[in-house]
Amino acid sequence: MQKKPQILERHLVAQSRLFRVESFDLRFSNGVERTYERLVPGGNGAVMVVALLDDEHVALIREYGGGIEDYTLTLPKGAIDLGESLRDACNRELQEEIGFGAHEFVYLKKLSLSPSYMSGGIDVVFARNLYPSQLEGDEPEPLELVPWKLAELHELYGRADCTEGRAIAALALAQEYLAGRFQGEVLEP
Repeated sequence: MQKKPQILERHLVAQSRLFRVESFDLRFSNGVERTYERLVPGGNGAVMVVALLDDEHVALIREYGGGIEDYTLTLPKGAIDLGESLRDACNRELQEEIGFGAHEFVYLKKLSLSPSYMSGGIDVVFARNLYPSQLEGDEPEPLELVPWKLAELHELYGRADCTEGRAIAALALAQEYLAGRFQGEVLEP
């Protein structure tokens, strides 16, 4: 394994309500020096939930993505509030975005979003045994719940309105978990 580069100096380049842009100077093991920039999100992390509505359907949402200036099919997700557990954040996001809570949560994996340019990531959690429960969310408009057959995920991946890489990765992890080829960790109440 290669030796990690030495961080020589860090600088705050810019800051907004959601992000900080950080510049940092590195020296690699071969002596080469470079300056990198990255987005550093604030907050306590984020969750993305693959929730089974029943044995055959996963809960997708259709929401507007400001970055792509269009509507997209994706999974329920959101920030973890201060003092909130991972399980509680998942359950809250489900209730806010699809109108269901869940009895069972399994942690699958933390995904990096763009390792070259972002320090943050998102925790992927699988949920099932849903029950109706609605909480008011912070979205500017109601989100559309789109049930999707697990057996037809290959069709979802080919759609022009399904482009979020982390949602596609989360669905693939959930498929492997359901097939018994990937281990998760049960999140206890």
